Amino acid sequence: MSFEGSTLWAVRRRVGHDLILWPGATVLVEDADGRVLLGLRGDNGEWAMPGGGAEEGGSFASTALDELREEVGIHAEREDLIAFASVSDPQDHVVHYPGGDVTHYFGIWFVLRRWEGVPAADGDELVELGWFERDALPEPLMHSSAVAFAHYARYLETGAFQVG
Repeated sequence: MSFEGSTLWAVRRRVGHDLILWPGATVLVEDADGRVLLGLRGDNGEWAMPGGGAEEGGSFASTALDELREEVGIHAEREDLIAFASVSDPQDHVVHYPGGDVTHYFGIWFVLRRWEGVPAADGDELVELGWFERDALPEPLMHSSAVAFAHYARYLETGAFQVG
């Protein structure tokens, strides 16, 4: 779904550019070789994991699944999403958009290792996709995705859900 017509778009029409607190979900898609799927964002030219803000009536899991389908064209089951971290620290997940909007996202990061379909960029939010080794990520990498990779590394080391 493009921004226009989304729940956040409708809220922005009412409140303008003021800071909005918004729930969301992001997915670290990892293949059998341990490579991760990243998309080049059309709005800021940074590489990032698929994800986004919740629509009205959505949950963290449904948001994750919707964003995967919309942005990269893959389908997954809810039970295949593994939550590994939360994000809420404003220094890590406040997004300043080119039009002046500012959004502080609160969300859950999931890892996904099983899905159906062949990933393809939607051409709107993500203009290119690539598979990368975790120790050879592309630049520029969106700050929140860099934070997610740090949390994921700690999750893999400890097995503990990371709180950020």
